[in-house]
Amino acid sequence: MKKIIALLMILVFGAACLTGCTNNGEAFTEKSYTSEGKEITEICIDVRDRQIEVILSPDNQVHIDYFENSKEYYDISVSDNHTLTMTAVSDKEWTDYIGGKSAAGSRKITLQVPDALLTALKLSTTNDDISLPAMTVNGDVLLSSQGGSIVFEKLNVQNTISLTSKNGDITGSLVGSYDDYAISCDSKKGESNLPSSKESGTKPLTAANNNGDIHIEFINE
Repeated sequence: MKKIIALLMILVFGAACLTGCTNNGEAFTEKSYTSEGKEITEICIDVRDRQIEVILSPDNQVHIDYFENSKEYYDISVSDNHTLTMTAVSDKEWTDYIGGKSAAGSRKITLQVPDALLTALKLSTTNDDISLPAMTVNGDVLLSSQGGSIVFEKLNVQNTISLTSKNGDITGSLVGSYDDYAISCDSKKGESNLPSSKESGTKPLTAANNNGDIHIEFINE
């Protein structure tokens, strides 16, 4: 028994030493991006372990507020077809993962978008939430959170809506009547107020969730 206890103490001490030697404690610096008059019709954000909060822009420009350091940062670019892409880049070594997550504030991305000017909004993250305000998108909305919830209100989408979550809930309201939407819903280990299939409707709505609830209301305005 004494040998087992001694071995456990050595393992705990070794883990603590490794934690102290990592770059996990490197401070994050707040950064910002603005479109500065560039025409942007589509936004694609693909990140990991980040909360994505969407709010409306006050000046018809796209703004992104985020945090990064030398180990975790982002590649932001605008293509010739007016698509803004933001992807996560990581230079972490295995020792950088010891010691837990970075501070909650540094794991948040705030995206400001103009209302009713985008033709596509595609957001993907893991282990955190995606939230959208009341807004209009003149095309498609695709939201995916593997390990978090998706929350929205009075979302007015002119074409396809795709919502995917795991270990979180999908909750919100869509502008339009129930009859406007052709629905495909896959709910596992959770409750849903949507049918598994409804073919009639001009707007495709797909919702898939594993280990979480789906509750979507339809609002006529």
